[in-house]
Amino acid sequence: MMKRLVVLGAGESGVGTAILGKKQGYEVFVSDFGKIKEHYKQVLIHHEIVWEEGGHSFEKMTNADVVMKSPGIPDTAPVVQTLKESGISVISEIEFAATFTSAQLVGITGSNGKTTTATLTHRLLADGGLNVALGGNIGESFAQQVAEGSFDHFVLEISSFQLDGIVDFRPHIAVLTNLSPDHLDRYEGKYEKYIDSKFRICMNQMEEDYFIYDGDDPEIIKGLEKYPIKAKKLPFSLTKEMDQGACVINEEIRITINNIKYTMPIATLGLQGKHNVKNAMAASTVATLLNIRKETIRQSLEQFQGVEHRLEKVLKINKVMYINDSKATNVNATFYALDSMEVPTVWIVGGVDKGNDYDELLPLVNEKVKAIVCLGVNNDKIVKSFSNAVDMIVETQSMIDAVQVAYRLAERGESVLLSPACASFDLFENYEDRGRQFKNAVRNL
Repeated sequence: MMKRLVVLGAGESGVGTAILGKKQGYEVFVSDFGKIKEHYKQVLIHHEIVWEEGGHSFEKMTNADVVMKSPGIPDTAPVVQTLKESGISVISEIEFAATFTSAQLVGITGSNGKTTTATLTHRLLADGGLNVALGGNIGESFAQQVAEGSFDHFVLEISSFQLDGIVDFRPHIAVLTNLSPDHLDRYEGKYEKYIDSKFRICMNQMEEDYFIYDGDDPEIIKGLEKYPIKAKKLPFSLTKEMDQGACVINEEIRITINNIKYTMPIATLGLQGKHNVKNAMAASTVATLLNIRKETIRQSLEQFQGVEHRLEKVLKINKVMYINDSKATNVNATFYALDSMEVPTVWIVGGVDKGNDYDELLPLVNEKVKAIVCLGVNNDKIVKSFSNAVDMIVETQSMIDAVQVAYRLAERGESVLLSPACASFDLFENYEDRGRQFKNAVRNL
């Protein structure tokens, strides 16, 4: 009997899973509640995969052996609830795809820094000559790369939603960059449920695996007591000296793993800022575990210029620097962005609020921000939070408006920062679309 795979959601992870399922001999059915993008539709047609859009036909799912749910679909969605009640296993793409590859897996999660850390880790391993791919919550679908490529290593950026759908997924090296409240709208407003989700990354690891984490993060430190972690622990820290793991001594990163030692001056890193020192420590720890030469690590770190939409300098116009930090989809990410501003800043903020608490930004807004431009369908909470901290708050409903208002407010020697602290789905497709629209609007000034 042919096994049946049902895929919910026809985006990057859904279509990738469908391709892998078909290759592995499953009978595959793809169902999307909304409209499927033309590009993905053509891929499904090319692979002769049966699909539907504009709603779920539940009767075509009840005989599924396994259901893969795209990360954007919450567990509370009626179709997911009904499937689970019927006793059908609902898993994520990384769970499904991992069973069909013997490649060594590096899994990277965290509230912030995971894209930069995953991209940097992939760069270090590729520069070191490993046959490695990058996937998960970034770039090309992990499942599709398993289906169509043959890699020895995968670096996977993994979201909490993807971790919610794992059963046996076991990365050889797991990285937890940090924890701060995010996506609480999907976790009944409970921060501890979100933390539980993140720690799932190491739940199947064994003694021969590795868990790399931020040794300065109070919630992670608490989690080390709470969750049974069998893997060898390798922390990284800016403030404490570490016998094993990574730390900073005299403005140098020092990495110690068993008897291997490696140092690198912070001043020569291609990416500056405290949070990037942490990202570099995490990535270098992975590279050291996988025997990449110290000289290669050093050169790669010096040359790495960061990822798109993360504190990306766009243009200087009339001596005003425009910075795209569209990837800042939570308060903590925006905290880092504002903290790195060294001149008076016009801050573009707003979008879909995920239960944000803006209080921790107040001291930075007082110190750094001269005006706020709101960019969202509902800006009440932002206006309420910061009306006493800045003289000028302007509400806008489109990126072009927001950029033009910011252009009028910013003076020579100042900066304009898009760092929304919110999800993008009210006015944009995703944070990439938001970032590109910002860059286009700036270039058209």
